[in-house]
Amino acid sequence: MTRTKPTVLAAASLVAALSLAACSSGGGRETSDGGGGNAGQADTEQITIAMITHQAPGDTFWDVIRKGAESASQKDNVNLEYSNDPDATKQAQLVQAAIDKGVDGIAVTDPNTGALGAVIESAVAAGIPVSMFNAGGPDALGLGAIGFFGQSESDAGVAAGEKIVEEGGKNIVCVIQEQGQSQLEARCDGVTEGAEGAKVERLYVNGRDDSAVTTAIQAKLTEDKSVDYVLTLGAQFALDAVQSVEGAGSEAKIGTFDTNGELVSAIQDGDVAFAIDQQPYVQGYLAVDSLWLYINNGNVLGGGENVATGPAFVDSSNVEQVAEFAQNGTR
Repeated sequence: MTRTKPTVLAAASLVAALSLAACSSGGGRETSDGGGGNAGQADTEQITIAMITHQAPGDTFWDVIRKGAESASQKDNVNLEYSNDPDATKQAQLVQAAIDKGVDGIAVTDPNTGALGAVIESAVAAGIPVSMFNAGGPDALGLGAIGFFGQSESDAGVAAGEKIVEEGGKNIVCVIQEQGQSQLEARCDGVTEGAEGAKVERLYVNGRDDSAVTTAIQAKLTEDKSVDYVLTLGAQFALDAVQSVEGAGSEAKIGTFDTNGELVSAIQDGDVAFAIDQQPYVQGYLAVDSLWLYINNGNVLGGGENVATGPAFVDSSNVEQVAEFAQNGTR
């Protein structure tokens, strides 16, 4: 897998600059429903942007992405149409439906380029600008997207593996909640690379059923008492792992990708050692805002490279700084 060198942006400065660019003292145009506080509203014609993701039912991670997208939509006078399907083939059908409808822009995740690449290229060929975010970074610009907003999953996995080894982890279980998604496999690949000298084993679970996740992790910990670190790839699965560790009478530590309010509380309580924050609010916000900038002013972000929104570690050393925003649903 080819890695794309990320361009790191100062999020606070970027959001402030975009807010100034998008706002005016005028107004009065039709607005779309959206969440989040905004400094003003763009004095531009309303456009329709379809946001299409691989969100699985019950996965609260995407609530934060939608909150960011809705905030940008409200500011930019965008009619945001959100749809999702964890099945890549069905997600591709949703993209095609947006093309057929003639939306002004498409913001899309790409967990499986084999299934989604052709339809993303079709959107570009039809003259619809496409931004990509969260998944598909290595392929995004090659497919014709105007930008990608997310983290390098391989690099994030390497960082997680290194951190676990630094903390004494020697037998790691990397829990994958959805088979067939390239970004999840890339995370565990990175963990294997970063955790040099440690054993890393993948455990596939049914991420659409939390009780099944808990049972599967607990069974693994009961079977293999030498497992000393469980790494999950989503916040809600780390919370399942907390129950699994307790149920198995295990001493294994828990780390995870991604955060939510409950997960941050688990770090504060010492039940989870760390989380890797890819800033999903920023991903959703920029996926929409970049399309507004492109459509209205021909701007592109990233200088021909992916825009990095992470990774960053949240642990006991900085969790209090994150907690307020997590409880607000923006981290």
